[in-house]
Amino acid sequence: MKRTLIIAEAGVNHNGDLGLARQLVDVAARAGADYVKFQTFNSLKLVSRHAKMAAYQKQNINSGDDSQLKMLQKLELTREMHFELIAYCESKNIKFLSTAFDLESLDFLNELNLDLFKVPSGEITNLPYLRKVGSFGKQVILSSGMADMKEIEAAANALLKAGAHSISVLHCNTEYPTPMKDVNLNAMLTIGRELNVQTGYSDHTAGIEIPIAAVALGASIIEKHFTLDKKMAGPDHKASLEPEELCSMVAAIRNIELAMGDGVKKASESEEKNKAVARKSIVASKNIKEGEIFSEDNITTKRPGDGVSPMLWDSVIGTKAKKSYNEDDLI
Repeated sequence: MKRTLIIAEAGVNHNGDLGLARQLVDVAARAGADYVKFQTFNSLKLVSRHAKMAAYQKQNINSGDDSQLKMLQKLELTREMHFELIAYCESKNIKFLSTAFDLESLDFLNELNLDLFKVPSGEITNLPYLRKVGSFGKQVILSSGMADMKEIEAAANALLKAGAHSISVLHCNTEYPTPMKDVNLNAMLTIGRELNVQTGYSDHTAGIEIPIAAVALGASIIEKHFTLDKKMAGPDHKASLEPEELCSMVAAIRNIELAMGDGVKKASESEEKNKAVARKSIVASKNIKEGEIFSEDNITTKRPGDGVSPMLWDSVIGTKAKKSYNEDDLI
């Protein structure tokens, strides 16, 4: 099985603090993720002054202020922070990634020479945004939360027509946390089958079991939010993994990759030695004299399995014993 690309989504869980952002990089690198992903945006370009918080944001922040703009202004990363985080990621041997939420931020990320672009679910119906991303000619990962197949196909076509090098689509549900009944992992398979694209899963459920299941189903990319502490103030902390949970998820995914194997059913190298112990052979069930006819009355099957296989039972029955046997002797 190909190695799953694991994106540890730091998002805005740095709370606008570069020190916390560095700590998030440390956690993602220690866990063994391939990328640590942040979010790049200019709040005034992203939302209007009239935009309200999502229900989960309002509940998690509980500030008494319903302004999405005020919330996001506290969570912006400056240009200088981006440069510092890229350098820090390089020092920790993990790749930097960020999702842009406005056209100006897209141009900035392109200037940073990122090797791929991630389109968030909220931009899947934003044609100018999609065309801009596609024009960079890079690999694109498209999140599909809230979208149906027609919207996903339209977005993918727009990206390709604009020049995107390749597209992968992540099945996603944008409720934080996502109820299990709404996960619909089989939709990931539908996307891959109908659009003939590489697929993955962007997870917002509580815990790690669903992304692990997604890998077993064939997800080639997994994205998961993480935080330093779920109790921190901010919109996404409660629906994120804590450091040890992220480590457990990555380790489990790497185990699943090994466990999937090549699909050829045969005895593995580790179990070959157990054949003689667990299988049976044809043995004498009583003392047998030379020349006596083998029958169900004088032979049976017992362990170990290093003699004649019981699958040859019919070939042995009715033949003459060429020597004498004591009870339990291999025939």
